[in-house]
Amino acid sequence: MSNQSVSVVSLFSGGGGLDLGFLNAGYKIIWANDSNKDAVECYRSNIGNHIVCEDIYKVNLSDIPLADVIIGGPPCQSFSLAGKRNSDDLRGQLVWRYLDILKSHMPKAFLFENVVGLLSAKNKNGEKILPLLISQFEALGYSVSCATLNAADYGVPQQRKRVIIVGIKGNNPFTFPKPTHNENGSNGLSKYVSAAEAIGDLPLFDDTPGFDHLMPQMSELDKFIVRHVKPGGNYMDIPDEVPSERIKRLKRDGGHTTCYGRLLPDKPAYTINTYFNRPNVGCNIHYKFDRLMTIREAMRFQTFPDSYKLTCKSKSGKHLVVGNAVPPLLASILAAHLLKFI
Repeated sequence: MSNQSVSVVSLFSGGGGLDLGFLNAGYKIIWANDSNKDAVECYRSNIGNHIVCEDIYKVNLSDIPLADVIIGGPPCQSFSLAGKRNSDDLRGQLVWRYLDILKSHMPKAFLFENVVGLLSAKNKNGEKILPLLISQFEALGYSVSCATLNAADYGVPQQRKRVIIVGIKGNNPFTFPKPTHNENGSNGLSKYVSAAEAIGDLPLFDDTPGFDHLMPQMSELDKFIVRHVKPGGNYMDIPDEVPSERIKRLKRDGGHTTCYGRLLPDKPAYTINTYFNRPNVGCNIHYKFDRLMTIREAMRFQTFPDSYKLTCKSKSGKHLVVGNAVPPLLASILAAHLLKFI
């Protein structure tokens, strides 16, 4: 089977980071779904009109086309794989819908992506969720492989760890692609792609419409904080007189070492989340300029191409699309490797 003929259904597609990777590897995405209007708007503008904006529970299974591969990662903050399905938390039920679609369509393979919190998550009975989830996939007849991958190990300029589960129909277990990069460039691998390599060519700001490289808004307190944090530093660099109980608590108790962090130019960024416009939620300060990273810089760290335009109007919508995405480069490497198994 050639990659051009491998069809894909994408669930929980967001702005399409995972989909871009599969497209780059030559797959054909025939149907996609997400319930977030901002994400769907961006997806349609950059990838195609085959995405449906709807609650996946309201989509009839018969309306989802059959495909060779199903991809996606349902939000799994609090689901239970044992006991009743009518949990009050709809986010917890989405994994059941993923399983329902797999059971109904039985693709040749599936790829499931999620946060590392899944490794320790437990249901209401105190049982680890991940083994229960894998057993459900195996009960459908799939050989299941699971790994925690760091995107930086595959050339993404960002330390981003995610759980990846791949199922192949029948007795054909998937083996994950070997890393291509490491921190020091040792053992024949390339050195991690640094923040400077990813965004160093970008100016202080660029007001070109649609490029999203505008000066981030910051309060006077944020500006004061940013000026005092050195490259590679964090809240420990902030003067004690800053009127912030949170900073005082962090200094006293420690932990959260990337909080109020400034990037190092020769290291990858830390995980890009949906709050990269804030100094207190991760390492979001530019390594050289006294400002937070711009949306375009966050997109560079996520390996979105500069041709990708965020068409949603609200900044929060843009942050959500970027921060929740699977880096397209990592997705492309996984997709190309998956071809060997289907």
